[in-house]
Amino acid sequence: MASVNKVIIVGNLGRDPEIRYMPSGDAIANIAVATSYKSKDRNTGEQKEQTEWHRISFFGRLAEIVGQYLKKGSSVYVEGRLQTRKYTDKDGVEKYATDIIAEQMQMLGGRQGMGDGGGMDDGGGYDAPPQRQAPAPRPQMAAPAPRPAPKPAPNFSDMDDDIPF
Repeated sequence: MASVNKVIIVGNLGRDPEIRYMPSGDAIANIAVATSYKSKDRNTGEQKEQTEWHRISFFGRLAEIVGQYLKKGSSVYVEGRLQTRKYTDKDGVEKYATDIIAEQMQMLGGRQGMGDGGGMDDGGGYDAPPQRQAPAPRPQMAAPAPRPAPKPAPNFSDMDDDIPF
């Protein structure tokens, strides 16, 4: 039987990314993203909002991009997979934590949602941000040739009536 482990999160960072480096030099970035769910209370009819926090880990070049361009409050779209890990807390108690391991990331919103990335107008993608370049000059096109004047309509009243067709 086939199985799928896929998560899609769209939300806002609750704090600046935490960046670490492994001995090999590869980057690891961790972020906390908030998502909200709004509903009406059945008994009171009052609008309720429930916020859920998600721990997301990035690795390699994607982690470097996260560290460079995201900050607290940034809107982000993340695709990844769930991974549960076991750890021992400071009191020696074994605990489990489920994290999202990011596989793709899209920065959402404009510059105000970005870090000090400058030079990007509206979100970037999974890969390194593109370098801004001046647009290529457009070739100059000649003005269109003037249209010829329409031919006058034939005047059938000037024709001889006695010409057989």
